[in-house]
Amino acid sequence: MNRVTIFLRFVTCLLLAGGILSGLAMAEDVAPRLHFSRPAAKWTEAIPLGNGRIGAMDFGGVEDERYQINESTLWGGTPHDYDNPDAAQHLNEIRSLIFQGKVAEAEKLAETMMGKPKLLMPYQPFCDLHLHFAGQHDPTAYQRGLDLTTATATTEYTVNGVRFRRESFVSFPDQVLVVHMTASEPGKLTFSVAMDSPQPGTQVTSGDDGTIQLSGQIQPRQNPPFSWTGSWDQPGLRFAAKLKVLTDGGSMKTSGDHLEVSGANTVTLVFSNATSFRNYRDISGDPVSAVQGYLDHALSKTYAQLRERHIADFGALFSRVRLELGRDDTDQPTDERIAAFGKTDDPKLLALYFEFGRYLLLSSSRTGGQPANLQGIWNDSLRPPWGSKWTTNINLEMNYWQADAGDLWETEQPLWGLIGDLRQSGAATAKVHYRSNGWVLHHNTDIWRATAPVDGTWGIWPMGQAWLANQMWDHYLFSGDRDFLKKQAYPAMKEAAEFSLSSMVEIPAGLPYAGRLVTNPSTSPENAYLLDGKPEHLTYAPTMDIELNQELFENTRAAARILQTDAEFSKRLEAAQKRLPPLQVGKQGQLQEWIKDYAETEPHHRHMSHLYSLYPGHDIDMAKTPQLAAAARKSMELRGDGSTGWSDVWRIALWARLHNADAAYTNLKLLLTQMTLPNMFDLCPPFQIDGNLGGPAAMMEMLVQSTPDEITLLPALPSQWPEGSLKGVRVRGGGKVDIYWKDGRLTKFSLRISRDARYHVIYNDQSTDISAQRNKSVTLNGALRPAQP
Repeated sequence: MNRVTIFLRFVTCLLLAGGILSGLAMAEDVAPRLHFSRPAAKWTEAIPLGNGRIGAMDFGGVEDERYQINESTLWGGTPHDYDNPDAAQHLNEIRSLIFQGKVAEAEKLAETMMGKPKLLMPYQPFCDLHLHFAGQHDPTAYQRGLDLTTATATTEYTVNGVRFRRESFVSFPDQVLVVHMTASEPGKLTFSVAMDSPQPGTQVTSGDDGTIQLSGQIQPRQNPPFSWTGSWDQPGLRFAAKLKVLTDGGSMKTSGDHLEVSGANTVTLVFSNATSFRNYRDISGDPVSAVQGYLDHALSKTYAQLRERHIADFGALFSRVRLELGRDDTDQPTDERIAAFGKTDDPKLLALYFEFGRYLLLSSSRTGGQPANLQGIWNDSLRPPWGSKWTTNINLEMNYWQADAGDLWETEQPLWGLIGDLRQSGAATAKVHYRSNGWVLHHNTDIWRATAPVDGTWGIWPMGQAWLANQMWDHYLFSGDRDFLKKQAYPAMKEAAEFSLSSMVEIPAGLPYAGRLVTNPSTSPENAYLLDGKPEHLTYAPTMDIELNQELFENTRAAARILQTDAEFSKRLEAAQKRLPPLQVGKQGQLQEWIKDYAETEPHHRHMSHLYSLYPGHDIDMAKTPQLAAAARKSMELRGDGSTGWSDVWRIALWARLHNADAAYTNLKLLLTQMTLPNMFDLCPPFQIDGNLGGPAAMMEMLVQSTPDEITLLPALPSQWPEGSLKGVRVRGGGKVDIYWKDGRLTKFSLRISRDARYHVIYNDQSTDISAQRNKSVTLNGALRPAQP
């Protein structure tokens, strides 16, 4: 037994002893679990498994089982940059036309600013694993499910008096998909196993050693423009996969490109895959060697050891936070509960949705992989919706909203790595497209780290870097990680601020706020306004840009003070802050979305961009900026309830910041009733994972809000949740909080922190100041008075 195995067993024992790993220590708790009474008939009914690199969708079939498999670095295209060397040629003319109100002319000329190519590359499906159990018809007592605490899927059924069981998981420690099959009687496992791929030209072979190998290379492809998917004319990434079949009893033989198992007692399948991707400029890796290395490592362990390591790794992270809204011990299948939610308002289903969102982030974003994309890590289409890429005007950011408060900081490592790459490619785009310093990012990126404007002129939104930089600062506020601030966050923040300083221009004389510094050209992401009765996208100083720059400059100055650096640069930022236009209230009492009070083409638009400073930002606050908060509320009322799944999530969080529990719950209910698929995946539509991943963040925002020195408890607790608890949630300033309530009122609050700290704690109209000592708990009762832990 090696040291790693000994350590993981020790950790598992500690978790069990402490009652932390709820899936294993269930004295009273019921482990959160999805379960279904029939196999998946389509992809959006299958169960997702993943480790941040390998993604698998388990269909739970009887006669025919399918695992649809992904790998996070398999994308279309080849290494290249999207910068357009002619992009800046007409920049000043475009700016002038926008200032003059000749936006239609500017839109036409702005086509010269688009990246080359204009469409980004798609995330790709890898392969499928097929199991065929001949003669297994008419099963009884069928059930399949996903235990969220152990990240393990099971399928069970009875045929001819024999109980069959499959258990599947994707291990992060061992980088393999594992499928373990058993039967209630010996010698009853007889089936064939095969692999194939939707990628053209893939080769599959089987061997006498119980293996199947798959290899191929992404081939050139022409995609229609309406698919929002780019085309490429050269072969791309090479890829490989290998499956090892391990049997106890029975026999196994090759038959063409597949294997046949007969009369086995138990069978374990161990699978891994890889691509030639090294980084966004280098695809010279050896996927065959990489796969063999993963398998050699995994096959040195027993199935029990693989399972133990997987559960210890996943459980240690997943168990940190738990939302309970009642004991969830129902036998009703999850898809039926979702369908009935409009009538039941079952709070336990919402708690399950919360835990599922945490499960999905852990399964789609881990160190060494890519960040969670529009579909996390799961995709079965050669032309997935919107390329299944990273959309950076809300969706990528939302994917990670839950990570800080939800104490899943490890999942953010791929995001920080992506930002590190984008700083490089974005610096080139800043120079080529804007003749500016720093780095820039528009509304989409892909595996090749695109930073130029793409899709259409409405993609000319040069503020993605500011949003991501602000999100890095927020991580620092939660973690207090000075090393992260110094080495990763501050450089990205400073360079983003440098771009703003060197690319903003003055509003010319004769226009409102003449002399103020503004972005131009830009847009309010994906939205349009009416100018002379015609819809237009391009503008100067959209409200979101002002808000993003305001927070970016303030955050960068704060970081510089902490790190005791760049005093002169901070003075430049302070001076520029004072020259930003103010936020404005429109004629309907709403927060204006644009520099002028234009009529909207879509009053109920899905994007809430101009409300960034309310959430996820902090500059609009009911106590500190009541007029702007009231205007934001009016904007929310005008936008209305319900939209895409991710937009519902944003609305929930925004209403929570306004302490409106009823409105927050209304949108949460719409998310479940209108935008949730049978397997609990989110709908944009079609499937898009940001609603799933953002949902837990919005729900936490309903229950606890924080700044580095203030904690607000139950600010938007809906009447539908009369009793419950939220345990282990993180707050800014470094604290970790447990909250309990009954009959709709707070009963207990506890805080623990790894350093000395002071917080002002608010609950309804009560408040108190607490001093927390390092590694000691502070506990208050519902009246915010000291209580026993």
